[in-house]
Amino acid sequence: MSLGVRFGAAVVASFLFLIPFAAVAVGAETMIYRAPEAPKVAALKETPSLAPIVNAGQLPAIDERLPKVPRVSVSGPNLSVGKHGGELRMLVTRDKDVRLLNVYGYARLIGYNETLEVEPDILESLEVEDSRIFTFKLREGHRWSDGQPFTSEDFRYYWEDVANNEALKPTGPPQVLRVDGELPQVEFLDETTIRYSWSKPNPFLIPALAGARPLDLFVPAHYLKKYHPAYGDQAEIDAAVAAAGARNWAQLHNRLGNMYKATNPDLPTLQPWFNSVRPPSQRFVAERNPYYHRIDASGQQLPYADRFVLSVVGGALVPAKTSAGESDLQSRGLHFSDYTFLKAAEERSGFDVRLWKTVRGSQLALYPNLNVNDPEWRQLNRDARFRRALSLGINRSEINQVIYYGLTLEGNNSVLPDSPLFKEEYRAAWADFDPEKANALLDEIGLTERDSAGIRLMPDGRPIEIIVETAGENTEEVDVLELIADSWKAIGIKLFTKPSQREVLRNRIFAGETIMAMWYGYENGIPTPYTSPEEFVPIHQQSFHWPKWGQHAETNGKAGEAVDMERPERLMALYKDWLYAKSRDEKAAIWQEILEIHAEDVYTIGLVAHVPQPVTVADSLRNVPQEGIYNWDPGAQFGIYRPERFWFDR
Repeated sequence: MSLGVRFGAAVVASFLFLIPFAAVAVGAETMIYRAPEAPKVAALKETPSLAPIVNAGQLPAIDERLPKVPRVSVSGPNLSVGKHGGELRMLVTRDKDVRLLNVYGYARLIGYNETLEVEPDILESLEVEDSRIFTFKLREGHRWSDGQPFTSEDFRYYWEDVANNEALKPTGPPQVLRVDGELPQVEFLDETTIRYSWSKPNPFLIPALAGARPLDLFVPAHYLKKYHPAYGDQAEIDAAVAAAGARNWAQLHNRLGNMYKATNPDLPTLQPWFNSVRPPSQRFVAERNPYYHRIDASGQQLPYADRFVLSVVGGALVPAKTSAGESDLQSRGLHFSDYTFLKAAEERSGFDVRLWKTVRGSQLALYPNLNVNDPEWRQLNRDARFRRALSLGINRSEINQVIYYGLTLEGNNSVLPDSPLFKEEYRAAWADFDPEKANALLDEIGLTERDSAGIRLMPDGRPIEIIVETAGENTEEVDVLELIADSWKAIGIKLFTKPSQREVLRNRIFAGETIMAMWYGYENGIPTPYTSPEEFVPIHQQSFHWPKWGQHAETNGKAGEAVDMERPERLMALYKDWLYAKSRDEKAAIWQEILEIHAEDVYTIGLVAHVPQPVTVADSLRNVPQEGIYNWDPGAQFGIYRPERFWFDR
């Protein structure tokens, strides 16, 4: 049984999901994180698809490719020792989705397991003293996918030559590495030991390392040095810049060295599969990493599947192609509305449709942009009475019944009943369908004038026509917005929907061009007191209701706008208090005030939660959970269930 500080907990469906740190206490202030004990492996077994090149002397034997202490995946009641072979096929809707190889591959320094416990993965161990000093111990003999050693030099190069190089990172190291503005002291003690130290606790480091998009503290230094003027030949660097059409060496280095995007087939990786196809492409083939650090209990090197294949199709085609059996494992591009259609094709196409639990604060939410450029709209969006009126003007029961067959939880974009922080009033505040009260609030603001169609007029005479911008990736958003548009007419508000590409939408939000956007609700609806409240605080540009405030925080004031409203300023102060709170009770009290402010001020307008996510699984694919949670962070969607353990029984 794992011991240690609990990071989060939730009861989801019939499962008890705990989010503790899998650690052992050593003294009052020191925790050592180690992977659970695994059975002894008698002998290593060569991977069949690699045997020919091993026999030809083109690849070292398995015992020479693995770390001295490999990570052993423990079998359980619902996990079986598998067989090598086959292609794991999946459909995606953009070539940018090739990055899912790094999300679903989910090789992390330290990461969540399937019960949402945090344990070392790439690391052999992690020692944490007083939540301030983090000592990483790498696995001796661990290698990159090209066979080169993975050592502390990869961390040193990243820290000294990338993160703190102004040409490569103009804003400096990632925000999560700053504690009250203080960057860590970083020491490279030997080839396998690295230490990060702060004068104050850093509660964000481990969750960031375990994220779906992880905090990268290392890069393949041996590969990237040849593109860095401090190490490479300048003439060769200039030639490479010209050949790639890059502006300069820094842009080329950043482009070639982006491990998350997986767009450079030449970039070594530690993931179970590496992309072998350069974008743009309609089909990405990821080959197995022959140096992957994990094995199963029988001594077979993971992953089981030889290849992970991502086929790019139009978003509207994903359900049809899935129903035709063109995917072995599918969730993205599928929605609850596709469930009956997919169930009808199960037997014919040889797959099983499973419903996994979603744990967002709201399936979808409206985000009034408090930083919108238009001064009139900025004033309206910043008025809590206006946001409350919009929320009261939404018939959530109708959305639940018409779109989701009455299976969802209605209410605000807030924590779910599975969270120990949950209070019914947080989800219920201003979430009733009450057009009379909504109209009274709008009148109170002074929006009493209407045009001939009954639409209220803004102070400058323009009709209150709210353009809700979306990523336009599914019909669910459109259907929900149509219902909202109908109910908003009763309070004199007209709604228009404007779909655009995801990146275009984000850039418009960041630039202050949007009045309101529809996006997913808060990613983690099941927090505990030890979970960071950052989603509820204006510190991230990706918060679509206050993006410029978030940008200001992320860039240490170099871009964006400083928070200039009293209640959001209070949220910032509470966030700082949470950082330094010592006890669970202190952190819980801070969380409660944050949630109370959000419930009262309605910064985002939630709709319904607990919408089931269809997951289709080929009949021959094993080790995919029958029931699971489907969440980006924590969870990495399929990542915590380790797709390298999925295998074909044919």
